[in-house]
Amino acid sequence: MSNIPILVARGKNIPETWEKAVIATWEKGVKIKTEYDKEGDPPSKDCTMIMEILDPMSEPRIHRAFPGGLEDLEVYRQEVIEGIHDHWIKPEEGKWEYTYHQRLFRYPSEGVETNQIDFIVEKLSRVGYSRRAQAITWNVNLDPGAYDPPCLQRVWCRIMNEEDQLSLNMNVHWRSRDGYKAAFMNIFAITDLQRLIAQKISERLDKEIKIGRYVDITDSFHIYGSYYKEFEGFLETVKARSFEKRTWNTEFAEPMFQEVRERLEKEKIK
Repeated sequence: MSNIPILVARGKNIPETWEKAVIATWEKGVKIKTEYDKEGDPPSKDCTMIMEILDPMSEPRIHRAFPGGLEDLEVYRQEVIEGIHDHWIKPEEGKWEYTYHQRLFRYPSEGVETNQIDFIVEKLSRVGYSRRAQAITWNVNLDPGAYDPPCLQRVWCRIMNEEDQLSLNMNVHWRSRDGYKAAFMNIFAITDLQRLIAQKISERLDKEIKIGRYVDITDSFHIYGSYYKEFEGFLETVKARSFEKRTWNTEFAEPMFQEVRERLEKEKIK
């Protein structure tokens, strides 16, 4: 195949759509090398992926088979939304070069930090149909030579008004994405950002802003050859269990999420 295939996955909620996306990549993705391959690793399966989640806050929101635990999921959500790991950004010490929270809420440029999420909220509060409400992560002065540059590139939002009911639509563009081991957690956190933006606009307008559809575009959505056998186990799980037994409602996870929040709060105080 001479072209990277363009695949589309649509669903009502996050786990349904993510599951469709990784299975489509496995079945129809093109085989191609990556810069992270070790000697003997098979090539990855790769595609350009477009995911459309019609109701990103609808339950169930969690796929039981995503690679990670519920504690990891809540920590990552807070990393993106609350910036709990921004203090780890110390490239001069060989540590993290960025976080998504930093780039979205405190974008660094010539000694000035810009809160791009505040800009989106302010712009759409004034002109809901604006096409300019976006935030970027890529820093041309820092990222081209980085070992692990940002995968997330851009967040774009717009408000639809139908019969005086407002809903926030979000498009998110990714440069590259580990479809199996990263994409689910990414989407879970970024749709919470969509919720946060809708909430802030609602507060400004004193009017309910519903959470509309979420579209997720990835230039290189891939499954690494190094864990093909692990992914084949995931496929067996999909075949053996009903969708209800492959997913969890947020209500099930909330006690564990709360434990994580309390632990992180205690660590912050210390």
